Amino acid sequence: MGHIQNIHLLLKKEEIDREKLLEGEKVAIILDVLLATTTIISSLHNGARQVIPVLNPVDALLRSKELDHEDYILAGELKAKPVDGFMYPSPTLLSKLVLNKTLVLSTTNGTVAMRNSAAAKKVYIASLLNNPSVAEKIKKYHQTETIIIVCSGNSGEFSLEDFYGAGHLIECLITGAQGTFSLNDAAIAACTFYQTNTDNTFDILQSSHVGQLFDKHDLIDDLKLAAQKGSINLVPELIDGRIEAELKRQET
Repeated sequence: MGHIQNIHLLLKKEEIDREKLLEGEKVAIILDVLLATTTIISSLHNGARQVIPVLNPVDALLRSKELDHEDYILAGELKAKPVDGFMYPSPTLLSKLVLNKTLVLSTTNGTVAMRNSAAAKKVYIASLLNNPSVAEKIKKYHQTETIIIVCSGNSGEFSLEDFYGAGHLIECLITGAQGTFSLNDAAIAACTFYQTNTDNTFDILQSSHVGQLFDKHDLIDDLKLAAQKGSINLVPELIDGRIEAELKRQET
């Protein structure tokens, strides 16, 4: 009987317990499918030098002042509304602008979840775009640690798209794995939900509360992008408040 690895899913960022993250060997994986983690992964893929996730717009302005010698872009939303002086954190919009720049990103849920998970041994950034790559990295380098998957949620509410994204990630982790996993009930539920909806990715995202807002505000291209499972081979990691792409794309 080999080692049994725990996968523990948290359904919203408010469930993050800093003390528990400090205990033992915990690896945290943060999902905010609509939209922070999708934006981060897409921006790094499009050549951003790094992303700095912050707690709020005030924090973003403070951090950007420290970057006076660097090219940076301020992007953010507050409760899904645009913030004056900030670009809206749309991945399709930012993708054309981030090359060689630092992206300072302030979001209501995802960037807060990242900052609040910093006590874990490692913090990885995941979305439907890179879940397969994240799962590969976990299977290769983190075979004994407890895996804490965090759905950022939506202002304290459960969010369908993060739950679906978590199910996709868990499916990637357990498929073809050597060891045995012990999943908490939330993880079992997410995995089952994903398995029964493998082919409806876009529809699930569109039907979610946040997805419906995207529909209303003509952000359909961002929805389409967020639904592209396994399209980007990057495993970004949060280190000392900064996120960099661990796998630099091979120069062709």
